[in-house]
Amino acid sequence: MAPGTTPVLLVEDTPSLARVYAEFLKKESHAVVTVETGAEALDQLADGAPRIVLLDLQLPDMHGMEVLKRISAQALPCAVIIITAHGSVGVAVEAMRYGAYDFLVKPFSSDRLTITVRNAMERLRLAQIVDTYQKDLGRTRYHGFIGSSLSMQAVYRIIDSAASSRATVFITGESGTGKEVCAEAIHRQSPRADRPFVAINCGAIPKDLMESEIFGHMKGSFTGAVADREGAAARANGGTLFLDEICELAPDLQTKLLRFIQTGTFTPVGGSKLEKVDLRIVCATNRDPLREVEEGRFREDLYYRLHVIPIHLPALREREDDVLEIARHCLADFVREEGKGFVRFAPEAEHALRVYHWPGNVRQVQNVVRNIVVLHDGDTVTPAMLPPPLGTPAAPVAAAGHGHGAHHHPAIPTPKAVKPLWEVERDAIEEAIAACDGNIPRAATLLGISASTIYRKRLAWQAEGKL
Repeated sequence: MAPGTTPVLLVEDTPSLARVYAEFLKKESHAVVTVETGAEALDQLADGAPRIVLLDLQLPDMHGMEVLKRISAQALPCAVIIITAHGSVGVAVEAMRYGAYDFLVKPFSSDRLTITVRNAMERLRLAQIVDTYQKDLGRTRYHGFIGSSLSMQAVYRIIDSAASSRATVFITGESGTGKEVCAEAIHRQSPRADRPFVAINCGAIPKDLMESEIFGHMKGSFTGAVADREGAAARANGGTLFLDEICELAPDLQTKLLRFIQTGTFTPVGGSKLEKVDLRIVCATNRDPLREVEEGRFREDLYYRLHVIPIHLPALREREDDVLEIARHCLADFVREEGKGFVRFAPEAEHALRVYHWPGNVRQVQNVVRNIVVLHDGDTVTPAMLPPPLGTPAAPVAAAGHGHGAHHHPAIPTPKAVKPLWEVERDAIEEAIAACDGNIPRAATLLGISASTIYRKRLAWQAEGKL
């Protein structure tokens, strides 16, 4: 079939009429296949549905309505135009009920035929566009993401487009928005999906160990290096290396990373031999990377090497009703884990989830729902079960006055020692770590912060002699 032609199936049992119709259509660059029976029409449809079917109702072997019903039942992607010499409103209505696009009563002019076919083609084209948009914009799940908001549909589309490339992706977004989920989605959507995905958190590892974490080290290269160790770059060979919190990298390591990106080669700590790898780099930060460049904390040339395909993850408060989809998904997951009976949120609880501003984003939703499931049971989550700051804690009961008419004076606050904020924060973190038997990631989950934040703060307190 010549490029640009439209495939048309003409089902007409009168040869002289079939020739006339075919000539009309060929002048409009349509490729016409003519058949005389319903059985031949069904064979043609089985071989590959044409775009347009011109269908006479009076056929020698069956009524044309049977062919139309078969097209409708199989949801074939074509527009059917009914041709009949026996025009009646009843037949037209029945044909439309089974999806016929239009109705031509013999005799009709070439203009009437060609305009009807042209309009049917345009309708098919528009329907295809709508189907594409519904398919692309109606996704409620995408790899590890949950959410159908327009802002997330845009993220899914960028990942679809970027995944097949080798170009570096730079993900930005607030803490808890799912930057590692995004990196994994890029990897799983890419041709490298069956190769390793290796994630390194640049803020969670002490700076003096960071180079070894990325590039590996040789035995004896530093105290504690008791054996050769393969770094993340070597482990990710053929796959994807995800560098989270990239703006935390020390300046000297930024220089080495830039050289690695430019050449694809690196030398392990304490080694002398260059190693070459083939991998894709995805990086992320919850800071403003351009501000980090402007303030001299991040190399400008490295920024432009990394910032090839930017993806910004919207905050949860910018994602319409995604919070409800995420909360329901978390509820089902945690109920399975904890063996509880919850099946739904009460409408008032859903309203509270919807109007809250979620500074901790998706991670905070997970923590809130886990708190509810662990501490309560029932089939419905009520507003009273929501932990602060979503739930409203009961107001303290005022001390009762003595006798009727007792005067209520404002309570005088008891003097209390006020600790510096860093001490309060340190004590809360240390208590959480102790409660989790030293498991820092678990403590971070309970506190609603990232593990890297705990590592970073503890390192700073140790350096200042406060820990």
